[in-house]
Amino acid sequence: MDDKQLMATACEVINIEAQAVNALSAKIDENFIQACHLIAACRGRVVVTGMGKSGHIAGKIAATLASTGTPAFFVHPGEASHGDLGMITRQDVVLVLSNSGETTEIVTLLPLIKRLAVPMIAMTGRSDSTLAKFSSAHISNAVEKEACSLGLAPTASTTAALVMGDALAVSLMTLQGFTRDEFALSHPGGSLGRRLLVLVSDIMHAGDQLPIVLGGVGVMDALVEMTAKKLGMTAVIDAQGYLLGIFTDGDLRRLLAKSLDINTAQVADVMTENCQVVRPDILAAEAMQIMEEKKINALIVVNNENKVVGALNMHDLIYAGIV
Repeated sequence: MDDKQLMATACEVINIEAQAVNALSAKIDENFIQACHLIAACRGRVVVTGMGKSGHIAGKIAATLASTGTPAFFVHPGEASHGDLGMITRQDVVLVLSNSGETTEIVTLLPLIKRLAVPMIAMTGRSDSTLAKFSSAHISNAVEKEACSLGLAPTASTTAALVMGDALAVSLMTLQGFTRDEFALSHPGGSLGRRLLVLVSDIMHAGDQLPIVLGGVGVMDALVEMTAKKLGMTAVIDAQGYLLGIFTDGDLRRLLAKSLDINTAQVADVMTENCQVVRPDILAAEAMQIMEEKKINALIVVNNENKVVGALNMHDLIYAGIV
């Protein structure tokens, strides 16, 4: 086989699997809807099981369900016959994957599942199989052919099962009104979780770390404050703590370009008034978006009374993993 034939084989696999996925839309029927309602009404968890390649897909589906608001876990059917079936309670729903619907390890469990009287959803490629007939709802993921050149290795069928599992998880997510905040709570360790959970108040400089000067001080005093707090800026306030403006490294460069005497200049005369501000209770990701849109590197944080309570810059966002 030459390189062109290798490329042709790879493209054929992709085309076969793409066709299998495209054909799934026609299989979204009343059984799929019934499966969604069975899971939505579940007071326990979704127990997902499957053998071999179907087992690997089942594990991924369980993980996707769990991370999108539907508590779920995977049970190996072989281990289930040796004690793990005790993980299933009468409040659960069982989701079983088997392309043939006749997998021995799965069929062995059917009388035991029936004895528990829990709803069972089957995802198979054969509607006339033992598993499909036993189920409370049968989701078909039948494919015309496998992408394997021998027509034996699970390829298109496992891809179809994976996509159908995603369709089920996302449909449930929508049905149950799963929110971005709830999603973030399931992913606190990743960058996505940080973007959805971290507030400006969590990372802003406040208290003694906040660069802040009164409007009546000189530029040199402002520079000392900027140098000490190392944010490249300082908030400028009045005697009551209300924001007057911001003085930044850029303002200093513009001041020097005008050949003004920094020893005598007042910070209130050279600061940037009407500067961009944010509230402490917004997401840090929103603050980052504001910085990018306004092409600025720092923000003053104010409360509802427009009093300065904090400050942050792009480095804070990078350090927090928001960028």
